[in-house]
Amino acid sequence: MRLPSMSQPFLLAPIAERPPGPSGTEVRLAVLGARDVGKSAMIVRFLTKRFIGDYEPNTGNLYSRLVHLEGDRVAVQIQDTPGCIQVQEDCAQVLDSLSRCVKWAEGFLLVYSITDYSSYQSVRPLYQHIRKVHPDARTPIIIVGNKADLLHARQVEAKEGLQLASELGSLFLEISTSDDSQGVCDVFQYLCKEVSKAQHAGSTDRRRSSIIPRPKSPNMQDLKRRFKQALSSKVK
Repeated sequence: MRLPSMSQPFLLAPIAERPPGPSGTEVRLAVLGARDVGKSAMIVRFLTKRFIGDYEPNTGNLYSRLVHLEGDRVAVQIQDTPGCIQVQEDCAQVLDSLSRCVKWAEGFLLVYSITDYSSYQSVRPLYQHIRKVHPDARTPIIIVGNKADLLHARQVEAKEGLQLASELGSLFLEISTSDDSQGVCDVFQYLCKEVSKAQHAGSTDRRRSSIIPRPKSPNMQDLKRRFKQALSSKVK
């Protein structure tokens, strides 16, 4: 895998269009994948319901919106990422700037195009890198095969995407960003729900650990026993 260098920082300031939601209702997502798989189009489709087919090469935009999720308003930040991954023989490498994005995010969409087999091959190393940064299996990752409307140009069969997701222990979906806005919304909303669940589980674990009594030191117990014995002998 060959990863060209980037001249601009990966994480940009959020677009402060609305005030952030209450504490505990913020979700940070990242959309990763190779060039020309439709990452930017997916994000814009989710946020605006509109499809825009042509984009300038992305340098890493960060979108911030309040969205409704099962009756609650959630502040969602979505990191778009440059499509800089190209598969080349057996060489695998991940940019340092990509690592910054991976550390920042709480949930991930790994996107490939069903019309580009090399973009499909980029998914596994991306997944493995995320798991190195987030070894906790609760960090949700969804594999998405985009451009499902271009069946005449298909290079990646649906069963291949499903098999890869099964091997990696991830959810897999095929969507068409251009034809189906609801499918795109479903993907993002599901990922938001999974991140919220992981946040809740993490806070529960922290609360439990805070109320577990601290074990007494065996040495301290032994000192107390000896001290009591010394006092009792003096009383006698």
